[in-house]
Amino acid sequence: MGTQIPAGRLMVGLSGSSHALPNLSTGAVLRGMTTMSRAPHTPARRLRDALEPLAAQGFTSARQPLEALGLSFIPGYVWSRAAALGEPSAAVVVSCFGVFEPTFLAEAYLAGKATASRQEVLAARTAGATQQLEDVLGDDGDIGELGDLLFSALEGISGTARPLFSGLRETPLPETPHGRLWRTADLVREHRGDGHLGACIAAGLEPVEMNVLTELWVGYPLRGYTPTRGHSPEAIDAAIGGLRRRGWLEGDELSDAGAAVRDAIEVATDVAQHELMTALGERLEWAVTTASTLSARIVEAGAFTGDERKRAAG
Repeated sequence: MGTQIPAGRLMVGLSGSSHALPNLSTGAVLRGMTTMSRAPHTPARRLRDALEPLAAQGFTSARQPLEALGLSFIPGYVWSRAAALGEPSAAVVVSCFGVFEPTFLAEAYLAGKATASRQEVLAARTAGATQQLEDVLGDDGDIGELGDLLFSALEGISGTARPLFSGLRETPLPETPHGRLWRTADLVREHRGDGHLGACIAAGLEPVEMNVLTELWVGYPLRGYTPTRGHSPEAIDAAIGGLRRRGWLEGDELSDAGAAVRDAIEVATDVAQHELMTALGERLEWAVTTASTLSARIVEAGAFTGDERKRAAG
């Protein structure tokens, strides 16, 4: 079977230190009970959520191949994702990833880059994701058709102001149907992520503030998710104080004004994917339904979390 990611906490070594973090790959052991997410059921959001378990195999199921290269989870995740950009400076990676604590992310990137080559981590990511999808999904004609449909829509759309999407689109497409489906799902993920980061910046948010608003918006309790992005308790407290002063938090929940701000960010993110939605055209609904069915099998196999908050948060 492909790599199964256990629930629990994992220790991640960065520059000789250890950071105890919740497992970012599954979303397990994050604080609080599940509550209702505010995520809308727009076409772009539905496609994103339907594809998330498929796209996420690039860092959940790649864990074992990356460990074989000497990379623990966080450096492996950061370097293998950033490798789509080439070998940029740490500052560029911090800028493109957006929501992580800058020093935490830079250390992870440099540690990963010092351990394995770009080609090694790209190959490990592809191998882990492809193998897992082959193991879980088997031989299903929809896999090839969905991957081809997504690629056809993605290859002609603009990459303007989308560095992670554009870099990933330039990397060689895997040869197998399972590999192509994973890569195209990941491309949709990065396309939306780049646009979402732009919407957050336009709303005047710093990285830690982005996380706090989103954790409450998808149904986590306050401080239930933001620490997984490397932010310290002090930085999180400061961000919470700032959001309260702006009237965006009421107690430990989003205020009406805060919810409206986060809802508007989601609308802007959807609008930024209009070209992709148009390219999919009348096949969009089929893509969402098919991806949802395949992803349900991934969740059932334990290869992705069943926590809808984590699925919504990314």
